[in-house]
Amino acid sequence: MTLFDAFFMGWQQDIKIALLPPLVCALFRLVFITYFGPKKLSQWGREKLYHCFRYGFWWGMDFNAYAYLVPLVAVSIPGAFLVDYFAVGDKVRLVGITLYLVVLYVLFWTKMIFYYHYQDIINNNILFGRNADKGNLADIFFNQNHGAWILLSFIPYIAFCWWSGSLLLGLPCVGFVALDNEYAQYVVNTLMFLFSIALFYWFRFGGTFRHRDKPEWDEVPPIVKEDVFLGKATVDDLIALEIVLKHPVPAFVSKSDEEAVKSIQTICPSFVGAGDNPLFHFKRTAQGAKINKPKHIFWLLGESQCQAPFDRVYDKLHLMDASKIFQQEKGTVTISNFQPAGMISQTALGSILLGLYDCDLELNENKSIWSCDINKIPTSLAGQLKKLGYHTSFWYGGSLNWGSLMHFVPAVGFDEVYGGPDFCPPGSPQTWLGVYDHIFLNSVAEHIKNNQNTEPEFHFVYTTSNHGPYNLPYHEYGLNIDDMMPEMPESLRRDEMEARRFMGVCYADRCLMNFVREMQKQYPDSLFIVTGDHSAAVLPFDKGVLPRSEQTIRENMLTAFYMHHPDLTADMLGNNILGEHQNILPTLMELIAPAGFEYYSLKPSLMENINHVVTPYSWMTKDKIGYYKYKIRQQLMESAEPIDTESNIEEYTAERAALQDITGWLVRNGEMIQ
Repeated sequence: MTLFDAFFMGWQQDIKIALLPPLVCALFRLVFITYFGPKKLSQWGREKLYHCFRYGFWWGMDFNAYAYLVPLVAVSIPGAFLVDYFAVGDKVRLVGITLYLVVLYVLFWTKMIFYYHYQDIINNNILFGRNADKGNLADIFFNQNHGAWILLSFIPYIAFCWWSGSLLLGLPCVGFVALDNEYAQYVVNTLMFLFSIALFYWFRFGGTFRHRDKPEWDEVPPIVKEDVFLGKATVDDLIALEIVLKHPVPAFVSKSDEEAVKSIQTICPSFVGAGDNPLFHFKRTAQGAKINKPKHIFWLLGESQCQAPFDRVYDKLHLMDASKIFQQEKGTVTISNFQPAGMISQTALGSILLGLYDCDLELNENKSIWSCDINKIPTSLAGQLKKLGYHTSFWYGGSLNWGSLMHFVPAVGFDEVYGGPDFCPPGSPQTWLGVYDHIFLNSVAEHIKNNQNTEPEFHFVYTTSNHGPYNLPYHEYGLNIDDMMPEMPESLRRDEMEARRFMGVCYADRCLMNFVREMQKQYPDSLFIVTGDHSAAVLPFDKGVLPRSEQTIRENMLTAFYMHHPDLTADMLGNNILGEHQNILPTLMELIAPAGFEYYSLKPSLMENINHVVTPYSWMTKDKIGYYKYKIRQQLMESAEPIDTESNIEEYTAERAALQDITGWLVRNGEMIQ
């Protein structure tokens, strides 16, 4: 066998083994669509599926093409010169391709688990895992996502990869063309070698030789992209991870100061840039108290308390009955279209406490915030309530290590900071996230009742139990799924995981309302604010609960909101139907602050007419809601039937950019808050 014959034989083996990754990616795509898709596979239509798999194949070749190039360079070329290495070349190829396929399998399960919890493929939120409680992640993985079975599945998967690779490599090869003319043979050999290299670039560039024509998100075929789920399914998991790692910091953080100034001036014309703190341009003046100043204010932040379970179309699930009773009381005002300030716990909490948008920067982990001068963050929640004479306390059901709360919360103005394991009874049962809600909230109530503080008090109480893996002993606490939901579809009744999730949501709601009742008895003049940190996928869309089989943007985005005080009426809040987290603080100020009191807020109070809401994640008018990430829009409404989705639509982009740029400005110019 000549040197080039050996190369040609190896090249054929490289092509064979390179078939596996795109085939496996296509299989993973099929499993994802079949398992999570809102339709049966036959209902998508051949053309949509064809373009989804076609474009997904070419986009995936950005990485999968290396399954051809690496063995070509690492095995075939040296194997042509080294006889002994050529003999073991197939074993080297098998080991290499199996390792690569294992990486794809890990990412596939990462995507499946991520989608289960967040209704999205791998995105920047996965980076927050570096600061998450690893014990909590493990608890969820093993107890909610059947982690042991997933790990065991690697054994047959690896065996399948090895067997498939061996089968492909065992297919016969053909010999290379042999010419009598030596020079002509060299020319043909050279062309063949160049072709083997060109083939890599052709595959990697998506069937072209132009790098600028490589597949990317903006070029996904409209027939696919207009369907939000199928658009996500087009993206291979390694491609999704690459997008995240290429953009670990949002683009607005790296904006030039000149660009940022122009952007911020669209909502804050007086901002001048260099040396200027934009937050000081959002000074507002209270018009005078509307209610008797309460001795106690309670801001209750319910983990994963979202709006969807409150909607009438889900009444038969009876998940939020305790809160619904409270919402009907005189003095309670509810807004059912309410945007969170962040899509996950840390970013929502940070945004609320700072009075500005975290914008997925994890400001709670930013050491410059830990050592800030709170007077230079005039929008802070605790800082402004302290100016009204309130002693501020922060209560969290979990450890203060989570999210570096032991550093962050005192820095943003709280007088007292408590973590559940530190003040609840010794040995209190807890998940990895925190002490069970009823024990935590009972302990908070006891501490508040036992203190001798004569000052007005503000208590920010953050719960933990409405969270996977939902493995509390609910039956011991009087929760039975059959009693809770007599109208529950049989498909749900047989699903143990869904039953646990529902009992977890109901348990958390009852605990929160029991706390409210206890504080009402003790302090009848109290002001209560109840909202969630973010929305969560707590409702099943494949079990026949509704005629439709996918959640709406509204259900995906909105958290709950209701507030109570004996003097409060809906007309005080302008009968608004829209709101967001950043409207709460100014509303508090306008309810209780004396006339002329100056406070700072990026957004107006709910006393004013709110005709639209904009956050870094979504926007909302009185009849529409949009999601910036996917540039989609739907009607803002409760509906049992499917709601049409409009694609390639963004509104209020200048306002959104300005809000992001305020945060970016302060991050880039950290000395302003020191």
